[in-house]
Amino acid sequence: MQVPAIAAVLDDFLPAGVADTVASAIVFVAAFAVVYVISRTALTPIVNRALASRDLDQHARKPIKKIFNLFVVFVAVAVAFGMAGFGNFLTALATVGAAATLAIGFALQDVLKNFAAGVFIFTDKPFRIGDWIEWDDNAGVVEDISLRVTRVRTFDNELLTVPNSNLTDDVIKNPVAKDQLRLKFLFGIGYDDDIDKATEIIMDEAAAHEGILEDPGPSVRLTELGDSAVGLQSRFWIGNPSRSDFVKTRAEYVKAVKKRFDEEGIDIPYPNRTISGDLEMAGFESAVTADD
Repeated sequence: MQVPAIAAVLDDFLPAGVADTVASAIVFVAAFAVVYVISRTALTPIVNRALASRDLDQHARKPIKKIFNLFVVFVAVAVAFGMAGFGNFLTALATVGAAATLAIGFALQDVLKNFAAGVFIFTDKPFRIGDWIEWDDNAGVVEDISLRVTRVRTFDNELLTVPNSNLTDDVIKNPVAKDQLRLKFLFGIGYDDDIDKATEIIMDEAAAHEGILEDPGPSVRLTELGDSAVGLQSRFWIGNPSRSDFVKTRAEYVKAVKKRFDEEGIDIPYPNRTISGDLEMAGFESAVTADD
């Protein structure tokens, strides 16, 4: 496909000088389309097989595929640029790039910062799609990870779009990163209640709950002597943790312990305050005399 040949055909239909421009545009579009289609058709299956063979997570595959698509577009533009007679694409790109580097650097500094943070997320894998994470005062389940932002669905069903730099510059809590998660709950009993009996009930209910692991086993420790209650800290483990498992298991376990406490006559006291002293009303007699 030659530009002069197409221009010669167009000379009969277009004004002088316009035929060459139109011919170059036609060659550019046609060359770009051919190179792009052939590259995508031939190389995409190879890239997919390579990513599958490395057992990469879904959130890691998506940006790699985007980079590959950008590379295909770049190659197609470079080839079409040369075939259309526009000169050396890389030279033109370098000239434009040098002129725009400073302005782009200032304009895209936040974007580049988030891009670099996204690369760290892909390499370090502090969390994955489907994980429940917490940071600052936010919490939710990761729905998507891109090179610039991470999208998190809160437990109130709100979608948060979080710049990646916010997640790499701060402490991220990932309770479901491992196969097991330890939970804690502080039970308060009265000072007159039997501590050993209460401890036995807490341990029995942990052993009876199918969602609580036997290994590592649960434990109970006296950790607090409060104003109105003795605090017994229960620690227990769940497997394959998720937000729903965490809430459900703890709620069922605490409910079972509370029921046993009621049956065994163990009190769960609530804070109370006793106010004592005298109330003085100065000037009361003079006020009454003045009214009279």
